[in-house]
Amino acid sequence: MSASQPKVGFVSLGCPKALVDSERILTQLRVEGYEIVPSYDAADVVVVNTCGFIDSAVAESLDAIGEALAENGKVIVTGCLGKRPEQIREAHPGVLSISGPQDYASVMNAVHAALPPRHDPFLDLVPDYGLKLTPKHYAYLKISEGCNHRCSFCIIPSMRGDLVSRPVDEVLREAEKLARGGVRELLVVSQDTSAYGVDLKYAGREWRGKQYQTRMKALCEGLAELGTWNRLHYVYPYPHVDDIIPLMAEGRLLPYLDIPFQHASPRILKPMKRPGAVDKTLERIQRWRSICPEITIRSTFIVGFPGETEDDFEELLAFIDQAELDRVGAFAYSPVEGAAANALPDPVPEDVKQERLARFMALQADISTEKLERKVGTVQRCLVDAIDGELAIARSMADAPEIDGLVQIQDGAAAGLKPGDFCDVRIMGSDEHDLFGLVGDDED
Repeated sequence: MSASQPKVGFVSLGCPKALVDSERILTQLRVEGYEIVPSYDAADVVVVNTCGFIDSAVAESLDAIGEALAENGKVIVTGCLGKRPEQIREAHPGVLSISGPQDYASVMNAVHAALPPRHDPFLDLVPDYGLKLTPKHYAYLKISEGCNHRCSFCIIPSMRGDLVSRPVDEVLREAEKLARGGVRELLVVSQDTSAYGVDLKYAGREWRGKQYQTRMKALCEGLAELGTWNRLHYVYPYPHVDDIIPLMAEGRLLPYLDIPFQHASPRILKPMKRPGAVDKTLERIQRWRSICPEITIRSTFIVGFPGETEDDFEELLAFIDQAELDRVGAFAYSPVEGAAANALPDPVPEDVKQERLARFMALQADISTEKLERKVGTVQRCLVDAIDGELAIARSMADAPEIDGLVQIQDGAAAGLKPGDFCDVRIMGSDEHDLFGLVGDDED
């Protein structure tokens, strides 16, 4: 790279959807000849992609902006917290520009103003699958923006707007490019994956000479043609989710569902503005498992929502005990500025919220430990993420990156494994989160 080339530092915070936004901005920066540098000192300007979903994320974003200002001085802010520019300006009046999520044009305009591009098309080559912030063997595939739901604890619609789906052929072409670029696993993300295409009336599009509807099931059928692992996240429990379980049983889609149930007491689900038929939810989970016994179900829950009584919480514990979900995340409710739930009566005291959260996680740890113990002695198909000394650090089909468990392969280095390799692992042991094993007889 030329020493005169303009240099941009980049800080990316928040969820996988924000990570995809970062990747698109970085790709555009490189297309225009900017060099991406890893330190404040080396950068001519710094872009901070923020998160603003909960108070701790807001604090982290404001801290990151402050650090970038202190270390560099020229800072451009984008992302979800950019929907609250007054909050950023109050804390950090010296930022150059503020824009909201997906506003790539405003970010690029601010970079151009602070640091005009010097593009050399013969030197600045970007692979056609763009620049990625994840390891090269997996990637997030964002299929839509925004959300039509109005869950009372959530402010995402006010930040990202109503649902806007990407046409299915556009998504499949991007997935195809990623697969050609070496990606072995595609993680499908959105605010509401189940609602994909409803805004486009499920319009049909052509890809590889075949018609596909802009709909979740058709998208999964298209992705199955690529030979990649395809994992669904943020799936809202609509009835048509049942239609994709056979694809999992047939090996065409990873047997993994990330469904944020949020709670199990109908009395609490109602003010949350979430589906409340818990008995039907348990029935569906059992039906899914009867069709596809290998299915992994991940979910998230909120403990201590306003009005939650001990009886409500006990209903949640009973649901967790019966459902035996494989992977579970939970957090104690905290008010988010602008959320409708802030106005609800009977807030739960903080010490009660934390005590309930601890009980919830202790129960789930027991369930997770028992479920992983059942896998000892089995052979699991795994994808290697990293080599650490003699260990290969991998994930099974049941494990999404960064949020689920790992499979530690004891003889991974000796077996010649490297990141991005698939292998079969004989499971020799487990704990409450992870599995431990040796390379099986059928590795490739």
